[in-house]
Amino acid sequence: MNLLGSIKSFIKVVEAGSIAGGARTLGLSAAAVSQNVARLEGHLQVRLLSRTTRSMALTPEGALYYDKVKHIERDLEQAYLAITTPDSEPKGRLCIASTSAFGRHAVAPLIPEFSARYPQLSIELVTNDRRVNHAQEGVDVSIRITPQLEDGLLARHITRVPFICCASPVYLAQAGWPGAPEELKQHRCLVFRYPVDGRFLRWRFVRDGLRFDAEFGDVLISDDIDVLTQMAINHGGIARLADFVARPLIESGQLVALFEYSQPDQVYVQAEPMDIYLCVADRFAMTPKVRVFMDFLQERLGNLSSSDTRA
Repeated sequence: MNLLGSIKSFIKVVEAGSIAGGARTLGLSAAAVSQNVARLEGHLQVRLLSRTTRSMALTPEGALYYDKVKHIERDLEQAYLAITTPDSEPKGRLCIASTSAFGRHAVAPLIPEFSARYPQLSIELVTNDRRVNHAQEGVDVSIRITPQLEDGLLARHITRVPFICCASPVYLAQAGWPGAPEELKQHRCLVFRYPVDGRFLRWRFVRDGLRFDAEFGDVLISDDIDVLTQMAINHGGIARLADFVARPLIESGQLVALFEYSQPDQVYVQAEPMDIYLCVADRFAMTPKVRVFMDFLQERLGNLSSSDTRA
């Protein structure tokens, strides 16, 4: 009996929530994984999983056993690397999950540089705005905004992203130029909806140290920031975009920034920035390859938070 292989099958089945899901993660047949779990139960002489045709659940003994062995594969890998390659660079697969817009515009352009720095890493970048399960999807590290943080994840702040409210010159010529965020309810706003729970991304502003949310009137909605950007470029309304998305379009004249010194008394109004975090499942997931990626990203993206934040 391959005890370690059977334990690995058991762990993946629990993480995936099913025999079939565990089999897909391991690249094995469902029958092979089921046999591995059965062999492990025979070896331990205890039932680990309660299985029916429609459901699967850990037995009390299975839950206790899983808690003790769930990190064994990772611990063995780290022990192996510690004694065989103590001074070598990180290697192996690194799966990074990121929110869509940040992944496309901020992370993806940096991946070639990171890959060149660590050529023994095999890198996969997954971009979406849904809730990612590290264990079930084989994700090493996820990049999240504050509303996406979850209990149990270890999060490290890497940067703060400025936001800019903007619209096309044609839209502003037709609809008028809003003088303050309070006037947004008189305009069409291009609003992001979270795919996970359907909530709108709030448009929060800061004036004289006081935070307030803008009210929307007419809206166009999407769950994709790049879609909203295209709507703004094509005169659809006012968008609230991350600086790394909006700035090139403002510099090219396709969009115009709003609200920077829009008040008659020159009171500074700022769209509240958004914090970005790198997250891992637990302290055991803070492997050398994850550490070098975290350090690299913080090094390269720290300048995103250097924009004017006088509010």
